[in-house]
Amino acid sequence: MKLHELREPEGTKHRRKRRARGYGAGQGKTAGHGTRGQNSRSGRGGNIYMEGGQLPLVRRLPQKRGFRNVNRVEYAVVNVGALNRFDAGTVVDTATLVRHRLVRKLDRPIKVLGSGDLDRPLTVRANKFSESAKAKIEAAGGTAEVEALTAS
Repeated sequence: MKLHELREPEGTKHRRKRRARGYGAGQGKTAGHGTRGQNSRSGRGGNIYMEGGQLPLVRRLPQKRGFRNVNRVEYAVVNVGALNRFDAGTVVDTATLVRHRLVRKLDRPIKVLGSGDLDRPLTVRANKFSESAKAKIEAAGGTAEVEALTAS
């Protein structure tokens, strides 16, 4: 099949309904809104929340409305396995991580997670460590130093 042979399947494109354009158009006079009543008037419709006495969707699914914790801290994460690129005895801090493109968002504090293995002693400075990451860094003979979070 070639590009010029491509065709849309039959029935994928529909013409727009030209409402209120006379009898010949098939949607003349009341334009598909029926006769009389609130829903036939200009400005049409009422309360979209109202479902005629049925419990509205918004109240039936409270868990879907969501919750946003205003105190949540988004971290830029680095895994322990990614630290193997540094030479033994290196001090790995924010500037080093940015220079090696392990962290790209400078506006976020850094958290080191424990995925992967570390085979060399490093001094790692970050804002937070998972327990497994701290254990792996110390098992390799390095140290995990916690830097205080700066208020931004």
